[in-house]
Amino acid sequence: MTDSSRQSSSRDDDGPGHEEGDDPHDDATPEGIASRLRRFGRRPQPQRKRLSELLDEIGNDDTRTRISVSDLLVAMEGRATGALLLLFALPNVLPTPPGTSGILGLPLVYLSAQMMLGRLPWLPPLIANRSMSRDDFAQTISRATPLLARAEKLLKPRLSFFVKDRAQNVIGAVCLLLAVVLMLPIPFGNMLPAVAISLISLGVLERDGAWVLGGFAVAAASVFVVAGVVYTMAKATIFLLVNAF
Repeated sequence: MTDSSRQSSSRDDDGPGHEEGDDPHDDATPEGIASRLRRFGRRPQPQRKRLSELLDEIGNDDTRTRISVSDLLVAMEGRATGALLLLFALPNVLPTPPGTSGILGLPLVYLSAQMMLGRLPWLPPLIANRSMSRDDFAQTISRATPLLARAEKLLKPRLSFFVKDRAQNVIGAVCLLLAVVLMLPIPFGNMLPAVAISLISLGVLERDGAWVLGGFAVAAASVFVVAGVVYTMAKATIFLLVNAF
């Protein structure tokens, strides 16, 4: 057999149109994987939208005149608990008027308790039916989403053990404790718990266990600081009472 016939036979054995180095199975790039999926009649799943994108879509939806908490529950679908925990916790990260933490803390208690028990998110009508105009919502979101988008760039699925299954119950229990602490009438006592809940909820939303662990660390610090403040206030109150009589 001549050299040319051997080369022809080798090409025939490999199949038509497959030169050496052109095997589609060798292409592990995203483009190559997508091409192979299309070849077998399947298409890659669309990329999951981030929370900042969803909030922008809701705020720019001209079909709405008002946006209620229940609307957000529906729009967030499977991510409702983590998303609403974040939305109710974020305003407490900055100094707020007295009484704000008590109002925003109540939904946090409801949501975190349901996460701890492994139940679907639900809020009583008194909270779920609260609404605001779409324009006000859009203005508020336009200020918050740039910061949220920056945080989302740092998030990625990792350490999934800390956000799956039973870990969700533990996360709910920690957030419940933080929500109760946040509601206490302690000056600036709501800021650290709110930061902790925000970090944890971002980790839950993007399946990032590293952020959940970071939130746990801030949660421990916030409980320690608030406990110290409560102890100091109690000690000062007792001292005043003892010396007043």
